Amino acid sequence: MITLRLTKELLKDMKTTPIEKMSLPPLLSWHVNIYNLNKRKHIVFVNDLTRLAIIIDGIRTGQLERLKEKFLLTLREYLLREGVEENLINTYLEYGNEVVISKSNNRSVLGTMKEVTFFIEDDFNDNTERLKWLNRLIHKPIDYKKPIKLFEESIKEHKNYLAE
Repeated sequence: MITLRLTKELLKDMKTTPIEKMSLPPLLSWHVNIYNLNKRKHIVFVNDLTRLAIIIDGIRTGQLERLKEKFLLTLREYLLREGVEENLINTYLEYGNEVVISKSNNRSVLGTMKEVTFFIEDDFNDNTERLKWLNRLIHKPIDYKKPIKLFEESIKEHKNYLAE
């Protein structure tokens, strides 16, 4: 099960109520917020453990199921373009069959999310190029490692746990 931890603003926009007291491994937990870029609504996802960032657009108010589907699809496409082994991606995304909505609960991840949205620019040809650039930024909470490399390492380390 993957947990999406929405901010108050996004919970209100998606017209949903969170499930309380969800405790899953940080690798399966994502903080999610809404922001505007060029007068268009974008949703940014940041992984709790690795600070990997995923950005999607085209989601309207109240389209929670579409948000979940588009997030999982974008994550898969991005990881494939980064060269992550497909069997690792499939093992991770098996948890995406069940996506739970909860409240944001980690100020450190929210700080990283704010930093990520600060650095987003609109001079990229496509979203994948933007994500590749963003996920090579280093962050202090993950010991100045690149999020994409840490995410791939974490999936490999947790492969046996994830496969259970």
